[in-house]
Amino acid sequence: MINGLKRAAVLGAATVALATGAVVGTVGTASAAPQDQHHRSSAAPHHCVKVAGHWARQWRPAFRDRHHRWHPGQWTRVWVPAHRECHHR
Repeated sequence: MINGLKRAAVLGAATVALATGAVVGTVGTASAAPQDQHHRSSAAPHHCVKVAGHWARQWRPAFRDRHHRWHPGQWTRVWVPAHRECHHR
């Protein structure tokens, strides 16, 4: 019982040490990586529009239920909540 607890503690400490080393290692390599010159800056021109919530039509395809009854496809209305649409120029 005690040997099992010691083994678990040693394995836990080793796991933490490996994870810490991996994080420190990736931070060092990420900062040394060359910067990509082709990315858009945060000040790139774009156009955002706030779209109000609205009902939209959506096609629900035909299906067979668990009682093997056939239900034909139909149009239903679904609510699309308010959101922002941004388009880059």
